[in-house]
Amino acid sequence: METFINTLDGIIWSQWLVYLCLGAGVYFTAVTLFLQVRCLPDMIKQLSTGESSEAGISSFQSLMVSLAGRVGVGNIAGVATAIAFGGPGAVFWMWVVAFLGSATSYVECTLAQIYKEKDRDTGEYRGGPAFYIEKAYAHTGARGVAKAYAIFFAICMILATSYFLPGIQANGVAAAVNNAWGISTWVTAAAMAALLGFIIIGGVKRIATFASMVVPFMAVIYIVVAAVIMIANASEIPNVFGLIFRSAFDQEAMFSGMLGAAIAWGVKRGIYSNEAGQGTGPQSAAAAEVSHPAKQGFVQAFAVYIDTLFVCSATAFIIISTDMYKVFEDQSEDGGVIYQGSLPDGVAVGPGFVQEGLNTLSGGLGSSFVALAILFFAFTTVLAYYYMAEVNFAYLNRWVKSESARTALIWVLRALIIAAVVVGATSTPGTAWALGDIGVGTTAWLNIVAVLVIQAPALKCLWDYRRQKKAGLDPQFDPEALGIRNADFWVERKKQMLADGTWPTTAPPTAAG
Repeated sequence: METFINTLDGIIWSQWLVYLCLGAGVYFTAVTLFLQVRCLPDMIKQLSTGESSEAGISSFQSLMVSLAGRVGVGNIAGVATAIAFGGPGAVFWMWVVAFLGSATSYVECTLAQIYKEKDRDTGEYRGGPAFYIEKAYAHTGARGVAKAYAIFFAICMILATSYFLPGIQANGVAAAVNNAWGISTWVTAAAMAALLGFIIIGGVKRIATFASMVVPFMAVIYIVVAAVIMIANASEIPNVFGLIFRSAFDQEAMFSGMLGAAIAWGVKRGIYSNEAGQGTGPQSAAAAEVSHPAKQGFVQAFAVYIDTLFVCSATAFIIISTDMYKVFEDQSEDGGVIYQGSLPDGVAVGPGFVQEGLNTLSGGLGSSFVALAILFFAFTTVLAYYYMAEVNFAYLNRWVKSESARTALIWVLRALIIAAVVVGATSTPGTAWALGDIGVGTTAWLNIVAVLVIQAPALKCLWDYRRQKKAGLDPQFDPEALGIRNADFWVERKKQMLADGTWPTTAPPTAAG
């Protein structure tokens, strides 16, 4: 079975997916005229202006749920894996993926806002790739194909976020806790399963509240600790950057010939970490209460920066500046080692790299700190994964007429993700990562292709937002004025605001084309 899983992982994560992810990022960066740079002030401003409602959460809460999904084991163990099999140069390609992926994230998350709808059972906003894939072509002759594609995506996303991906997070927690305190993986698995069950019963509101408290606190603490390491090793900073850049372009003699591996692992782990393009971010983006889809698109574009440029970079600097890493000749830990630096023998690829790096300064406290960081990061990520799975369950549940049957299916989903945590925590790391790569790769293929086809409404939103801002207005979204069809929620929103007398007296300028 392990051989089959690794073979399937290799097929899905072929060079073509790497080219597709990079190509989509380059394309969206070009057509949005470097949105990730030009619109940075809008991204930051929107974080503090949005408010929640009975149906939706605030932009900040949506960002926290999104970051809960993005900031996880991939930011610690994933970075270590990329360096181990791609060399230090993989870090540079993670940065490239983050910069380009920010534009991709804007497009997919704006689409999620455009085509969101209210859940008939909970009244909460639902949206994401399955919704925008179907609705974008609901008025055309391709609606049958679009619906089938959307259903297939929803099924793949449910499998990925309810079983494959949670296993990686649970595995990272169990390994870190066992390494730090010697606690059995079964004990860790049971504790995580119990707490997870308590929180997910509360739905998106409870998940968002928990994420809003935990994610910012742990992210800031983690980055501060990394900064302390950097200050303590200030003389190594030029060497760290120099090594990353030389290795990224195959100019470092020690890692000569690893350019392909550096790009492949940098892109793979970059996408897994920041999730731009893979279709997971749009679910939380659709849950936000905003007056214009572009607003939440900006917030989610900024989330990519936080994840990779801040948290992942912090991990890389801890590992490389303390020389606590090793690089393998190929993708197998059984193969030869090109470089081991100061890393003690017996330290496996993963959180151990970071723990040993922190131990150089903290006198043995590194293991405990990393274990706590992974515990909080990974647990909030599992919560985010559950929410993504639930949204796609809600999409499929639209064809289930009985409310009791829909409720029963949600409980089946909850049981599945709890089982995934237990299985993942007690499995081998290699199998867990391979299953996670399969899940991420499959949804990335499906979503990026779809976003490239459906992109036009998101681009119209961008220019409409810019026009309204230039006119001094707080942008309001009117899909009919932009020629965007099937955005039913927004059409009804405008009608209700007109009836209530709350639609702006100065109408937003109409966009052409």
